[in-house]
Amino acid sequence: MSSKIQFVLKRLIDILLSLIGLTLLLIPFAFIALAIKFGSKGPVFFRQERVGKDGRSFKVWKFRTMVVGAEHMGAGYGFEKDDPRITNIGKILRVTGVDELPQLINVLKDEMSLVGPRPALPYQAKMYTKQQLRRLSVKPGITGWALIHGRHEVKWSERIEMDIWYIGNFSLWLDLKVLLKTLEVITLRKGLRMDMAASEVEDFEKGGSSDRRPEDSIESSGRKRS
Repeated sequence: MSSKIQFVLKRLIDILLSLIGLTLLLIPFAFIALAIKFGSKGPVFFRQERVGKDGRSFKVWKFRTMVVGAEHMGAGYGFEKDDPRITNIGKILRVTGVDELPQLINVLKDEMSLVGPRPALPYQAKMYTKQQLRRLSVKPGITGWALIHGRHEVKWSERIEMDIWYIGNFSLWLDLKVLLKTLEVITLRKGLRMDMAASEVEDFEKGGSSDRRPEDSIESSGRKRS
């Protein structure tokens, strides 16, 4: 089966499974929303700008697991042991990975896929080298090859290498393996860390351009937008 046909089928599968998932999770989501609202002040959902396919920005959906404005406090985008910014319900949601499930909305909107590289923050994407920009050639995923091979314990350079490997070896069969392995990783809490500073994992090579937008970098590297 050609790669083009597989990508079409991948999109159809994304739509079907995200619709089924959102329908089945509607009632559990309602209870989680109530727990978040009663647990701390602030909105139920956390919306944050991420970089998607071809450097296009979008707002990711997540259940809020930290106090409002947490990225401007303490460890910033990283974590510290017994991080006080994480709410009580937030700890449960993070450990189980349930906080990421609202991203099924992003999948339905064609901003993400079920499987793909995890969506990067803008400042991270600006640091990509020309080779690492290939990570932005596909839609980001709720889970991915790098996530099931280390999760939080893997440095960014290694995650990007694994994501690029996934892109080069994509198949629907590989996606199925990732989805099934994700269940094991989440259940056994493999690679789960909530005590790592961003500097411990963000080992970007010098050469990324912090004053360029990711989409500018993609265009300069010769990639064609689709």
